[in-house]
Amino acid sequence: MSINALRGDLAEFGLIAAKGIGRTDALLARAEGDATLPSAARGAVKVLAEQIGALDKSLHALEAEIAAAHEASAMSHLLIEVPGIGRLLASAIVANMPDPGVFKRGRDFAAPLGLVPRQNSSGGKPTLGAIPKKGSRSLRKPRVRAATSLLHGLCKRKGALRDFIAGLLARKPARRVTVALANKLARIVFAMMKTGKSFRAEMFARA
Repeated sequence: MSINALRGDLAEFGLIAAKGIGRTDALLARAEGDATLPSAARGAVKVLAEQIGALDKSLHALEAEIAAAHEASAMSHLLIEVPGIGRLLASAIVANMPDPGVFKRGRDFAAPLGLVPRQNSSGGKPTLGAIPKKGSRSLRKPRVRAATSLLHGLCKRKGALRDFIAGLLARKPARRVTVALANKLARIVFAMMKTGKSFRAEMFARA
């Protein structure tokens, strides 16, 4: 938001840079070297630059803290074996759900994340509804992103997980497949956390 505000302010004076957070320094350098920039605008740019710098510093500190937590956790190291899960998501899972024993099954583990269909029962007959999207958004969203990443380059993979994804894509839209896959990955994570066993690489091996 701060970078967008900076871009918007400087664009009014004809100062623009290519898209991307990495281009912010170049944009600030252009603003600093532009003698025609009004003093009020220069002051606003200074405030935004200081804000961006402080946020960047805080983010680096948090990343270092997460990296340290990951290195100290054997479970976190185990979970990054799962396709699409990196150390950030693995660390978040371990921090938020340290004891998988409180869940009876994988479905119960995925339910707090809002990754299982809502159940409506009538006359003893259960009916599955839409995904409720309740629970921890901070865990659900990155898991859906992790699932989305697996859809790319699927043709270069082989194994049971690859076949599972391909089968879903043949019947359902990609967006629904990502949610179903996120649910599948959650169940795999639950099984690994409960048993301590590694992910079977042959399930999603390179073809």
